[in-house]
Amino acid sequence: MREPDGPWQRGGMIARSGDGFIRCSDGHVRWGVFGAAGAVFVHVPEGTAGGEPVVLLQLRSPFSHEGGTWSCPGGALDAGEEPFDGALREAAEEIGRAPEPHRLVGEHRFAPAAEWTYTTVVVAVPERFGEPLNFETDAVEWVPASEVAGRPLHAGFRAAWPHLLPIVRSAAA
Repeated sequence: MREPDGPWQRGGMIARSGDGFIRCSDGHVRWGVFGAAGAVFVHVPEGTAGGEPVVLLQLRSPFSHEGGTWSCPGGALDAGEEPFDGALREAAEEIGRAPEPHRLVGEHRFAPAAEWTYTTVVVAVPERFGEPLNFETDAVEWVPASEVAGRPLHAGFRAAWPHLLPIVRSAAA
């Protein structure tokens, strides 16, 4: 028997308590029984204070929702999990652990229905990191913040990017 707030086995793979789809009150079906979260990692290269920050983008594999598009690592939250913790956990599973010391710069919350939210946290890291670690990720690239919008972006990330960009830029201030 599985614990409601921990990982469990499903078809030979580890599943988590938040894995699954939910039909929201706005009529849309979304991934994450308890909502979802993702992390935009930002790095300001040494000697460029006030300059152009770079962000980590993840190329979603063909096996993922909207495969072939760029986004940030993220996924379903577990029961009782805070968005910051869930976003860092998902990132560790998909592209690796964020180097220390890292710090929360800000967040954007998309709340299309009362029972579901997607929170994107912006996290400053001291160095670049990341590599594809599972089937969800085809590639990882560090991209200047001013060039992100020119990529083929996941629809949800594309909608959030105008809200995230000022937060990303504040990391370089």
